[in-house]
Amino acid sequence: MNPDALRGHMDALLLAVLEREPLHGYAIIEALQERSGGALSVPTGTVYPALRRLERIGHLSSEWATVGGRKRRTYRLTDSGRRQLEGERSAWREFASVIGGVLRPEAPPSG
Repeated sequence: MNPDALRGHMDALLLAVLEREPLHGYAIIEALQERSGGALSVPTGTVYPALRRLERIGHLSSEWATVGGRKRRTYRLTDSGRRQLEGERSAWREFASVIGGVLRPEAPPSG
């Protein structure tokens, strides 16, 4: 998938992956790949800065946890993050509807 296509949607993707359960960074990347059927391969250099930014603005919280014997920062969706995710979903539905309307083939002119 073209990385430019993700621009502007990374926050929604990260929030959606964290909706079910807290995850550490690498598990978030794996979840994005799994949930996209392998279409999304997002580099760590994109994911970690976005996670830190989402935490700074209050949509995520984090804590250190031991996972598989290794100490990792685990991210969790906050109430603010859940509200933001709902807004992102609503905006996505509207966007997809508008773009779908434009891309849908037109009926041939009658006559």
